Amino acid sequence: MWKPPQRIAFLPQRGSVPTKEQASASRLFSQLVAGPVALSSRTWVPAMVPWRADNDGHATQAVIDWYARFAKGQPGCIVIEATGIRDVPSGPLLRAGHDRFTEGLKRIADAIHESSQGKTKAYIQLIDYLAVKRRPEKTRFLQRFLQITSHHREVLAMRDDAEDAVRDRLCGLDESALQQVLSEREWESLQKGARERVTDTGLQHIRELPAVLPELFAHAARRARDAGFDGVELHYAHAYTMASFLSARNNRSDGYGGNASGRIRLPLEVFSAVRRATGADFPVGCRLLADECIEGGSSVDDAVFYCVELARAGMDFLSLSRGGKFDDAKQPKVGEAIYPYTGVSGYECMPHYLSDTKGPFGRNFEATRKVRSALRAAGLETPIVVAGGIHNFDQAEAALANGLADIVGSARQSLADPNWWRKIRDGQADAVHLCEYKNYCEGLDQKHKQVTCQLWDRVGLSDSGIERTRDGKRRLTAPVDW
Repeated sequence: MWKPPQRIAFLPQRGSVPTKEQASASRLFSQLVAGPVALSSRTWVPAMVPWRADNDGHATQAVIDWYARFAKGQPGCIVIEATGIRDVPSGPLLRAGHDRFTEGLKRIADAIHESSQGKTKAYIQLIDYLAVKRRPEKTRFLQRFLQITSHHREVLAMRDDAEDAVRDRLCGLDESALQQVLSEREWESLQKGARERVTDTGLQHIRELPAVLPELFAHAARRARDAGFDGVELHYAHAYTMASFLSARNNRSDGYGGNASGRIRLPLEVFSAVRRATGADFPVGCRLLADECIEGGSSVDDAVFYCVELARAGMDFLSLSRGGKFDDAKQPKVGEAIYPYTGVSGYECMPHYLSDTKGPFGRNFEATRKVRSALRAAGLETPIVVAGGIHNFDQAEAALANGLADIVGSARQSLADPNWWRKIRDGQADAVHLCEYKNYCEGLDQKHKQVTCQLWDRVGLSDSGIERTRDGKRRLTAPVDW
């Protein structure tokens, strides 16, 4: 992951330790009821992908145990991982693209409800993503994958030569010369791996996304409701399909890009289809970016426009993130796929303890405040979820008291100590294991390894009955008494 050149070390702070009575009287542990959204507290565990599904996308016992462990901490809501809406192979990621996945999803929802003693709502995050290929070896790319065009022939002065001869010539060029022959997109495919974009409207399946996606999301949402989930979060953030429609880089000319009104069109149509499929009493919200944090990308002003439009359409909550884009990601090694959290925008999404003068805590606060203020000015009361480096009671309570948000989300701190919300509520904040923000978990995610936390993944590893990761070196869940 990219890190700021200043590399100023920041340590998490425990902050104050409220008594049980003080916590009970706080905003953080007050109920929230807004339309169909009803939470026992304003505490929220955002979606994290733990890589525990089987290769066919079904829930395994390891997935169920993962969510049951978070539920023991009794947050107001847990959003389970990005779950694919298509019935296509996607490795160990959960899927909701067919009715055969419903039973496994039901086991997850049931486990959250049971383990939290009914205090935690179970929401599911639904995602669509486009094809991303691994970075190819140079000769393999030039000999097999590159489509030889008249442009290549013109530049090489090989108009009438056999295609094999053109490919052999390309293979003999050094990096500088080859870059002059290949188009910008071809060069990127060689350097980082081919990647589909929503603007590739020359491809039929990309051109038809607006006609296809609303029903795919709707069917997946209906399955989620059938499985016993309490709500749905549509994944409109980071590097994936729906966020790409919202990006200022989306210049589609078919009415689904080119300006802010065009870019919000498909997200609104997806929401409308999901609402029809699930009913007005079923919470439907989305995760979206307050800022893309890339050159030429959407800014907080775009986010304000999008959020107002989504709220006016009736969306039940808005959860704000930032960054996490493919556009500025680091070059992967040959044979590996590009990872969208390795550039500057990736740092903004998951900042490290080594930071700039802003520090890693609360980098999305100001943008979130602007969005919420704009909603309230427009007379809209849609709940806003803020997240980003929140790891103690003082931060969380201040975010609510200062009008940043209505709900407080925390992913990495919840991973470090799944009981932390409950400990604070019970007057035991001094016993919380604080996340160190070294992004050990992010490093595992990047390698598609089962995600754990360095604070607990070797604790009691020799104890009998401990479930371990596939390599046998780490435990799969935090200790029960952690």
